[in-house]
Amino acid sequence: MHLFRDFIELFFPRTCCLCGRPLMVGEEEICLHCLSDLPEALNAECSNNYVVQRLQGRVPLVAATTLLIFKRKNNTQKLLHQIKYHGNERLAVIMGRQMGHALSRNRQFDDVDIIIPVPLHPRKLRKRGYNQSFLLSKGIAEVFKRPISDNNLIRTRHTETQTRKNREQRLDNMQDVFQLRDPERLKGHHVLLVDDVLTTGATTEACWLALKKVENIKISLATLSVSNDI
Repeated sequence: MHLFRDFIELFFPRTCCLCGRPLMVGEEEICLHCLSDLPEALNAECSNNYVVQRLQGRVPLVAATTLLIFKRKNNTQKLLHQIKYHGNERLAVIMGRQMGHALSRNRQFDDVDIIIPVPLHPRKLRKRGYNQSFLLSKGIAEVFKRPISDNNLIRTRHTETQTRKNREQRLDNMQDVFQLRDPERLKGHHVLLVDDVLTTGATTEACWLALKKVENIKISLATLSVSNDI
């Protein structure tokens, strides 16, 4: 099998999805140079935590963290485009593993019981073919050993893309979007909500409005990136 793969790579070499250079042995989808060059965010324990600041006074979280800083035209944007618009599912799992390592090092997430990816509406899921937040969660769970629940929190209303909307429009667009199929299953649990990018926090707030109805629930948040362009 390895000989066959090596033979194929002689004619179709694997290249980094960000810089286009040939990948070395042990590298997957993204080269170590690009991976180490991604603009990392400060960890969850820092006082100037970007995610906490973005959601302060709106969503009461036990803990919150993000891996990367997103700015237009930086490598984080290229990486997200690979995941969301170019079908690079393997890259999403790889980056989820990176998130999992960060979570495992942070004691604030020690008592998390279950991982919940932010769901897509079935129409968007059919069109894209996968939910990038679920793939991130899958990568997280490989390292940060927690079960994934991807069928309880559901998206009941299809919404327009948030990309070109301002803060107020995003909040209006996300009203009454999510609901729980079985709230009892989450009673007394500490759940980790996972999303690809935090912009205004409208999606997180909409998820929280559905989750907060559960008795004794605790909610934390992990995102691959947080936008600095709002």
